[in-house]
Amino acid sequence: MNLLVTGGAGFIGTNFIHYLLQAHPDDVIVNLDLLTYAGNVHNLDDLKNEPRHHFVHGNITNRELVTHLVHQYHIDAIINFAAESHVDRSILHPEVFIETNVQGTLALLDVTKREHVGKFLQVSTDEVYGALGKTGYFKESSPLQPNSPYSASKASADLLTRAYYETYGLNVNITRCSNNYGPYQFPEKLIPLMVSNGMTGKDLPIYGDGENVRDWLYVTDHCRAIDLVLRQGAPGEVYNVGGHNERTNNQIVHRIVDTLNLPDSRIKYVADRLGHDRRYAIDPEKIETQLNWQPEYTFETGIGKTIQWYQDHEVWWQPLKARAGLK
Repeated sequence: MNLLVTGGAGFIGTNFIHYLLQAHPDDVIVNLDLLTYAGNVHNLDDLKNEPRHHFVHGNITNRELVTHLVHQYHIDAIINFAAESHVDRSILHPEVFIETNVQGTLALLDVTKREHVGKFLQVSTDEVYGALGKTGYFKESSPLQPNSPYSASKASADLLTRAYYETYGLNVNITRCSNNYGPYQFPEKLIPLMVSNGMTGKDLPIYGDGENVRDWLYVTDHCRAIDLVLRQGAPGEVYNVGGHNERTNNQIVHRIVDTLNLPDSRIKYVADRLGHDRRYAIDPEKIETQLNWQPEYTFETGIGKTIQWYQDHEVWWQPLKARAGLK
């Protein structure tokens, strides 16, 4: 297949491209990325001599550019990872999230329809469902109740994608995943921030009381799920992707503290952020039963590999933290 992967220099996009190139020797990948704060062209350094990977610096809102790429590379499918994704930034600048996550998705859908691209896959998030109480799980049929500008922009993109299926008959899928972790994640996110702060003598800040719960999914398992949906997903369907790994932020941070042999006194509780959802949990039964997907990584295996990766790649994350002004 000839694939246009948008946001392929970001965390999940980078891992997805590496996964595809190994799993599918005949795939050709065009990687379109604007290289904002979360996109890092150095994530792709090992692909400089890979003839099946073509990097293009550009904006998904540029319909002319996307159309040109579709024609030039005879694109069979578009997989949209491109998104502003950090909740804290969305609280400060929601307009940026609307531009990329909503207007950008609309532009990609328009090109997909006009140029008769075979498939459009929207990579979304469990945050579009809002928050859960202490029990229960998000299903694909759960109502969308986003609580932050970020999740509202992703829910809007999901609804546009659905509308293009219902109105125009476009072959689309939407995946909604739980919290990803693994290599190449921007170091303002919880796990890489805690590991890098722990390694450099800084405090480890936890929002509120640290009892917010997330379901954690190792990024390679997520990549496998997206690949399955791309090739086998039924038109118009939504697939939840979860890891069966619910953990509080406290549990995550204490696991990192123990691995790095740090004193608990390095943990500092800070004021909770606005709109901080208490608990997310995904029910992935649909993708497990219909597409025969199962996570291969336990949390203990995945978190061990992840911590080790950041320990081994300080040269990768140090410049990113400095550029972002992270303390």
